[in-house]
Amino acid sequence: MTHKAAADVVVPTPRQRPDLLGITYLGTITIVMLAWIGGLVWASIAFFNWLVS
Repeated sequence: MTHKAAADVVVPTPRQRPDLLGITYLGTITIVMLAWIGGLVWASIAFFNWLVS
């Protein structure tokens, strides 16, 4: 014999808190990549400036 529930019970799933460690890693990677790209742009401008002069 099987029994059916009279009403479906909706159990809310617990909300996940933001992962602070992941956000920190993402922010660090973003800052490092921006510094790297800025350094490459600055070096290329300096190189072509030296090349033209």
